[in-house]
Amino acid sequence: MFFPRARQSTHATGRPTAWRAATAGALVLPLALLALEIRTGSTAQAQTHEPVNSGQGIAAEAVAHGTRAPLAATVSEGQVKEVAPGGVITYPSVTSCLTVTVRLRDGGLVGAHASLFQVPGELRSDEILPALKALVGGRPVAAIEVKGAVGAWHPSYFTKAIESYGDGEQVPVPSDRDVAGIARAVADGLGRARHIVAVQDVPDGDQIVH
Repeated sequence: MFFPRARQSTHATGRPTAWRAATAGALVLPLALLALEIRTGSTAQAQTHEPVNSGQGIAAEAVAHGTRAPLAATVSEGQVKEVAPGGVITYPSVTSCLTVTVRLRDGGLVGAHASLFQVPGELRSDEILPALKALVGGRPVAAIEVKGAVGAWHPSYFTKAIESYGDGEQVPVPSDRDVAGIARAVADGLGRARHIVAVQDVPDGDQIVH
């Protein structure tokens, strides 16, 4: 910022001192305002870039930005999404997968497509439930529906994905349709009561949930 230099007066001795004092006083307010603006801008910038805690996840970020869930969503393998009350979720090509749909009490749906083997760039089977839990947050839940290839899933796949086993380690193999074990794993992973989880073995194909 440019400020004019004070001219030296040729008049009485007291005038240059008084003029400089008046000029200095006039500069105090603009400088103070400038400093306040800099401090305020720095604080706002710091608040803007403050990260959202991972434990709050997507739900906290959505609330902060005032976003609304869409009325329709396609949830592919390794993905988690939400639709608004009255909306529809489509799970395409469910073959060796399991889908987990959380029915919120307000009518909304939050769905996850758990893949037996990880799709590049998407969530592993042991990451699906934590992501779903974060998106649901603390909202009231009416029911949880698990559908898909129940016979292909060992309940432990929700806590340790097949890809996480090293050479020589034995990967658990399901011996039967463990409906009770899968329901318990989903309830525990989402931190919800066991009795609201229903598990159903369904044929291959697209799943459409209203």
